[in-house]
Amino acid sequence: MIRTTEWTMTSDITPETAYRSTGDGERIWRLSWLPDRLLTREQARAGMELDEILSDIDSVHNRIAQARAADCAAELGLLWEQAVIMLSKLMIARLQVEQLEPDDPPVTERYRHRPHLVG
Repeated sequence: MIRTTEWTMTSDITPETAYRSTGDGERIWRLSWLPDRLLTREQARAGMELDEILSDIDSVHNRIAQARAADCAAELGLLWEQAVIMLSKLMIARLQVEQLEPDDPPVTERYRHRPHLVG
């Protein structure tokens, strides 16, 4: 589930977030996994939804979820396959940092799902 406030969007199944930047205009949102792009609120929401879909193992064979993932990615100007690669790289980086900080709970315990290939 995506929790949305005036300034942030968070997920209960993924570590990724969206946050509102200061500034004028419509494009003032950023995604933690796509930080170099200024986005509209709707695009940020689509990015969060895409991350959740790709993180849900039950979506692998769900054609409706796959179609929604493709739509969300298109709203960001991406192919869903590109999003899978970006999110997977972030997850790998987190797991590598986790190995360096053994006192923290493992990412796999904090988040049930990980980005994976859909379809």
